[in-house]
Amino acid sequence: MTSVEITFLGTTAGVPTKYRNHAAVHLTYRSQEEASMLFDCGEGTQRQMLLAGLNFMNIEGIFISHWHADHFAGILGLVETMNLEGRKKPLRIYGPEAEKFVPMLEELGYSTKDFGLIPVNAEFEGSEPQLLLENAEFRVISMPMKHGIPAVAYAFVENDRTNIDKTKAAALGLPDKGPIFKEIKEKGLATYKGKKIALEDVSVKIPGKKIVYTGDTMPNRNTVALSANANLLIHDCTFFEDVTDMTGYKHARIDQVASVAKEACAKRTILTHISRRYQSPKDLEAAAKKYGMEIAHDFMKISLE
Repeated sequence: MTSVEITFLGTTAGVPTKYRNHAAVHLTYRSQEEASMLFDCGEGTQRQMLLAGLNFMNIEGIFISHWHADHFAGILGLVETMNLEGRKKPLRIYGPEAEKFVPMLEELGYSTKDFGLIPVNAEFEGSEPQLLLENAEFRVISMPMKHGIPAVAYAFVENDRTNIDKTKAAALGLPDKGPIFKEIKEKGLATYKGKKIALEDVSVKIPGKKIVYTGDTMPNRNTVALSANANLLIHDCTFFEDVTDMTGYKHARIDQVASVAKEACAKRTILTHISRRYQSPKDLEAAAKKYGMEIAHDFMKISLE
């Protein structure tokens, strides 16, 4: 069994509040091995991780949606602490124009780190998805967003799995267990008591989980495409229905997010990057519930198994 655990470490827009820290979302993927990654890294993220019981030394990559300070200012302190704690493994930092901004972070101050920061550029123009990371279990994809400066969204996509269906196997006379199943899965075909058994005859396809994080963005077609059939869509919702004129704003309003989620057929949508003008959790929750969505709050955890 595999699982994905999402921890919201910061859910404010621009300015922190007593209850909402700057943007950061942590993802843990558990399978045969565990993978840890961070989407955005606003100021104070490392302390939020400590309070959430997460080990920042396990982070394999940081995915920055765009280079506004409330989404990346936590990197400097985080990597310094990693160095003090003895990190040796290089840390990849993904994002639009990463090769421009990551070296700037490395040059600040007099610190000498015992590990390298590896910038990986994410394309911020056009409408094509970009594969940034891939292994045997999952992949991470980016797509350009619409925010007035170079910005991208990210999708964590688990690979589909093929499991043996014991009911199908029993109907074909196969035993409950045995090496025959390993042979079928590895080769796609095996012979049992003179009968050829194909993998599709005794298996069921388990769709992989898909989690999308938009960062800051206005509604756009790329968001819909990237979020298609997502198990979880984490979307910028800086403003609510009290803001009627969105001219000049580079963010999304709740009804706009609802339209994106509906068109994308996202199974669950959680709103984050909430403006500090909204102080009542009950009012926020009521507004989100009206559209069948949810409001993120700091230290909120979501598990997908």
